[in-house]
Amino acid sequence: MQILVVSPRVAPGLLTLSAWEALRAAPVVRAAELDDPHVEAIITAGIDVESTPAVRANAVPAYEADAVWIAPTGDVGWAQSVATDLVDGESFHVEIIFGSYDQPGSRLLDLVEVMDQLRTQCPWTKEQTHASLSHYLLEEAYETLESLDSGDTDHLREELGDLLMQVVFHARIAAEAEGWDIDSVAEGIVAKLIYRNPHVFGDASVTSAAEVDANWQALKAVEKGRSSPLEGIPAQLPALAYADKVLGRIGEATVDGDDLGSRLLALVQESRADGINAEEALRKAVRLLL
Repeated sequence: MQILVVSPRVAPGLLTLSAWEALRAAPVVRAAELDDPHVEAIITAGIDVESTPAVRANAVPAYEADAVWIAPTGDVGWAQSVATDLVDGESFHVEIIFGSYDQPGSRLLDLVEVMDQLRTQCPWTKEQTHASLSHYLLEEAYETLESLDSGDTDHLREELGDLLMQVVFHARIAAEAEGWDIDSVAEGIVAKLIYRNPHVFGDASVTSAAEVDANWQALKAVEKGRSSPLEGIPAQLPALAYADKVLGRIGEATVDGDDLGSRLLALVQESRADGINAEEALRKAVRLLL
């Protein structure tokens, strides 16, 4: 007996060769639901599939040596549980066949689907706008940074998920009236990465990370067509990060003055010369006090 497992994140009908061979060779093919998209595609391909809905109620199907059972889409746990129950104490042979596999990043499709459902069915989610979500985006960014500083990678994974949700949320709102969506967001960053990394995707040659950064900044300047070296630096950045960005754009200008602000700026300049990020250094020093 064989149990066929298929992914809900792969288009119906896109199955492995071993899956199609098993389906065509089986004298009987069974499934819990015939209206499952994968099952419908298999039927359309000329395979007779018999419906046995009782298995949806956690009933273990009867063992049939030559039968192929199509597991509920994406339910690997069901397939493994059935296989274990059938062979427990018996001399049965049960094989699980993976008809389609998730590619890296496929779980992002689940997030998009969940957000679509929330946007149409959740009263709170329906009411949100780009403006109403702005402070959540900032909070999640800072919480992600905090988890990064802590060195707790499990916490970082969780916070990255919260931050990713904000990206998908904004893209879902835009899809309703602004002419772009999450695929547009992904398409844009992919194009940008390819353009700004010609040493990987083109014929440029580099010998160091510093050259990579220099090429990135040069290509970015051409791409943006900015009229001022300071254009594009967010004024909302924390002061130390803002100072670091400005110094990076205008070069290592001489900082004069005895006032507190000038002395702080001089420290940022010093940290840049030493290859230290002033913002991160100050956060680390503060954490040592706690």
